[in-house]
Amino acid sequence: MKKITYLLLLFILISFSAFSQEIINVWPGTIPGSIKDSLYKEIDLSNETGIYRISKVKIPTLTIFKPPEGKANSTAVLICPGGGYIHLAYTKEGVAIAKWFNSIGVTAFVLKYRLPSDSIMKDKTIGPLMDAQKAMRIIRGNAEKYNINPNKIGVIGFSAGGHLASTLSTHYNEKVYDSDNISARPDFSILGYPVISMEKDITHMGSRENLLGKNPSAEEVIKFSNDQQVNENTAPAFLFLAEDDNTVPIQNSINYFKALSKFKIPAELHIYEKGGHGFGLAQKSGTASEWPNACKNWLKENGML
Repeated sequence: MKKITYLLLLFILISFSAFSQEIINVWPGTIPGSIKDSLYKEIDLSNETGIYRISKVKIPTLTIFKPPEGKANSTAVLICPGGGYIHLAYTKEGVAIAKWFNSIGVTAFVLKYRLPSDSIMKDKTIGPLMDAQKAMRIIRGNAEKYNINPNKIGVIGFSAGGHLASTLSTHYNEKVYDSDNISARPDFSILGYPVISMEKDITHMGSRENLLGKNPSAEEVIKFSNDQQVNENTAPAFLFLAEDDNTVPIQNSINYFKALSKFKIPAELHIYEKGGHGFGLAQKSGTASEWPNACKNWLKENGML
């Protein structure tokens, strides 16, 4: 069994390196608001199924996936894998998604972001947002280098990664670290079966507790309930999920869609009958497998392809 596991992991790494062109540190120097902890080390949670998952991320990175020669269309996307703010589903909701975006000409940046932790962060509630803001500024600041239109950079996130993506869409201007004047605002957002609210009755409690702790203040709950933070400058959104999702209540997406509609922000919501939670590209999830085509059409309709 150990030999099989080793061969599968080797295959993943070879495939991964074949598609990725560059890996860069999100924070080249000291990470703002960080705490040194030599015992806190990244954990590889991969298993025999070939699913690469990561926990205890200490050094956040961006891995760049470029479209085939001659296919790039100047659009880019920042990818935030999910995992309940406790791990990252890196292949299923990161690398696989990047490859799909490459197939439609979009340059993809997979974010390995730090997961909330009191061990390495002075304020764990803003740790992931810091990484997402910084990543967006890196992408936009290097738009010419990567042949990207700085006005066509979006974000996609799944589950808790969807919470991070919607947090970036609504808190992009919040000063969580001393930044330059490059905008961290996404030009569009794509949210897959996302956690949106931190309100107890509809949130995913694991994500809430990992981000805010067991007893967050009412102010923290409201602040990170992103349906309550939408304004006229929030990024347009494409949302998709399955009605039979027993992990994250569908009301999360419905409330966010309603909030966007209130401000007349372009948005599209797809609720598929079957698919459950965490279906990624959904090759085997019934009607949920239609979301990539619907998303591609939405991007075209909004001038992003």
